[in-house]
Amino acid sequence: MNIIVIIPAYNEESAIGQVIAEIPKDWVREIVVVDNRSTDNTAHNATTAGATVVHEPLPAYGRACLRGMAYVASLAIPPDIIVFVDGDHSDYPEELPHLVKPILEQNYDMVIGSRALGKRERGSMTPQQVFGNWLATFLLRLLYGVRYTDLGPFRAIKWDKLLALDMQDKTYGWTVEMQLKAAKQGLKSTEVPVRYRKRIGFSKISGTVKGVVLAGYKIITTIFKYW
Repeated sequence: MNIIVIIPAYNEESAIGQVIAEIPKDWVREIVVVDNRSTDNTAHNATTAGATVVHEPLPAYGRACLRGMAYVASLAIPPDIIVFVDGDHSDYPEELPHLVKPILEQNYDMVIGSRALGKRERGSMTPQQVFGNWLATFLLRLLYGVRYTDLGPFRAIKWDKLLALDMQDKTYGWTVEMQLKAAKQGLKSTEVPVRYRKRIGFSKISGTVKGVVLAGYKIITTIFKYW
């Protein structure tokens, strides 16, 4: 399989090795960890676990994803599929074959791993996150005519389709930008249920009031920005 996994990571030294270990190695060509200015051993532990580590010196989720894409674009042989997964062990990386199956078997362009449709461990998402996902997906349906149940970080997309989206957001609006641009460009998209658990360590977004407010504001403004 010509699949590359991109993992944005900031201070995930306790989780990153487990995330990499649980990715089915016979399904992927390369695992790329984007060290987003970590101050701990995230980069060292990722390298030890067998991943390629690239560095993004400016903190922010979208910047890390864009840095990972820039690395992939520099490769002599491009991948067919990119899979994004978080580095905090809240996703189940072993579900990767289930995630990419609609692309491989039904020629979908993008697949979102939906935590809303899957089994979610109690306490793995805050009430603010649950409400924010509902509001964002409601607005996507209202304004763009596309039905999603989640903005989940565990997702797969064809590499050429990802490039065509011309992703721009550098912070919290990354996931919703991808989904709304996919709708605007008429990409064939679907969702599959995925499991979700409590993350290892402290969340830099949902773990603080400031993070929740900024993330929510950016997601909503991104939705209206492209309408």
